[in-house]
Amino acid sequence: MAKLAINGGPAEASELKSRIPSWPKASTKAKKALLEALESGKWCRVYSGSKAEQFEKAFASYHDAKHGIAVANGTVSLELSLKTGKIGFGDEVLVPAVTFIASASAITEVGAVPRFVDIDPETAVMSPKALKDSITDMTKAVLVVHYAGYPVDFDEILPIVRRNGLFLVEDCAHAHGTEWKGRKVGAIGDMGSFSFQESKSLASGEGGIVLTDNDVLAERARLMHNIGRVVGRPGYEHFILSSNYRLSELQAALLLAKLDELPKEVEEKHVNGEYLAEKLMRIGGVEPLKRDQRITKRGYYFFVIRYDKTEFNGLPKKRFIEALNAEGVPAGSGYGMPLYKQPAFKKENLDTVIPKGVKTPDYERLSLPGAEKYIAEEVTLPHPILLSGKEGLDLVVNSIQKIKENVDELL
Repeated sequence: MAKLAINGGPAEASELKSRIPSWPKASTKAKKALLEALESGKWCRVYSGSKAEQFEKAFASYHDAKHGIAVANGTVSLELSLKTGKIGFGDEVLVPAVTFIASASAITEVGAVPRFVDIDPETAVMSPKALKDSITDMTKAVLVVHYAGYPVDFDEILPIVRRNGLFLVEDCAHAHGTEWKGRKVGAIGDMGSFSFQESKSLASGEGGIVLTDNDVLAERARLMHNIGRVVGRPGYEHFILSSNYRLSELQAALLLAKLDELPKEVEEKHVNGEYLAEKLMRIGGVEPLKRDQRITKRGYYFFVIRYDKTEFNGLPKKRFIEALNAEGVPAGSGYGMPLYKQPAFKKENLDTVIPKGVKTPDYERLSLPGAEKYIAEEVTLPHPILLSGKEGLDLVVNSIQKIKENVDELL
């Protein structure tokens, strides 16, 4: 019986690191595109036919959307989506309790109030039942998150949203390439928001984009994102008061070059994700997210493992992750807590972001069972691991099997 690496034995996945591509990848094509943009002398997208405009059209087309508006980062793409939907002071926006904090901070940045909705611990995304039960007279919008690239159940969510006349924003920061019943996410709701931060499946350091199929929303978002100016129109004519959300030409050139690689990588990660999920289900106690045939393509940010410590003789999740890391597997625990447990949601820290006189939920007393169960079980693998090939994924599986077989060493 092999000794665990955490106790001085040989690492089962010592070769895995060399199989995982470095991320973000700096290809020859990307370097050439950056240099051409740099030497062009046009670094701002204020020109018609800009690289940003080209990228908007290309990414929107890839994601089955009519319109794209490229912006500076994924957080402001959420803010622009909410502002475009006329969500503002005192409005209530429903958002899942498990997500990156920008999903909620974008709501407070437009003067609205986030109200946390429980998730389904088997899928990591907003529970349709919890959504239905959370709607109040103050609710004006729903911001769903395709967490880890797993899409929400649109068959259940969309009727609830439409029946209540709510504005639907999709946070797709984790979901590049994800499909629901053959259609890519991003413009299934009213607006969709993507991030291109360096850890994402399509990366330019920072950057983001808003997608929509609605002509009126697209026109409004374009005006807002450019300080109230019409792109390509000369002079200093501002039709509305707004901020500057523009993406730079250097980032747009980089994204255009890297977009060509994305479909192939999404397909490879989807296939390998299914392979890893099937292997893990044989072990027991390390279940993937629930399989759903309506998810016809799974984009990834995390590959999620739901760790059941009872299958590992009560071994705490933290210790399991430490043992997995020692074997050479770069596992983590997602964002670590439901958002309502973040210090940012303590009452004394909300005074500067919530308008005076606006009532907020008592975040500090909040306890959502689905979210807390999920967080207790969540183990995450970064998406580039799915590009390590089946041989690399076998090393992950073998490492987990080794830990399970030798778990008494850790107790």
